Amino acid sequence: MTSPSSTESAGSPGSAAAAAPLNPRILGQAENAHTAILNRALAGTELNKDHWVALSLTMAAGSALAVDELVGQVTAALKVDQAGARAVIADLVATELLDGKEIDGEVAVTESGRLLFGQIRGATGRIVARAYSAVPAEDLQVAGRVLATITSRLNEELAAA
Repeated sequence: MTSPSSTESAGSPGSAAAAAPLNPRILGQAENAHTAILNRALAGTELNKDHWVALSLTMAAGSALAVDELVGQVTAALKVDQAGARAVIADLVATELLDGKEIDGEVAVTESGRLLFGQIRGATGRIVARAYSAVPAEDLQVAGRVLATITSRLNEELAAA
């Protein structure tokens, strides 16, 4: 018979005591925790998660990016259609976080976009770094490979459907 304290520890969503195999529930809980941290950092801004993803992808480009290329990246990252991706990009242009005078041209992150990105990345980065520091580097490498493989397989399933 198990004691109530060990049962509670093993069953609690944030418990590291129970090393269950990776499954959709664990992935969902991790995603929800990451999203909650992001949403807290986005509170008070004009951004939502979709805007953050598009802004992050544009920042990662390092320079101006063709809108069609960004649309493709946003579509793949968010699993939305092209119209949805274009709407997210248009929102960022309208709020002057991206500079894109013509939606069919190029977009680049504005100075205010860079400042906001830095603030949000800083706020979330510190929290995520503390959480990830509890995991050995080798385990993070394995987790990265496993999640990349699962994501690739699921993307193949979506493409085949």
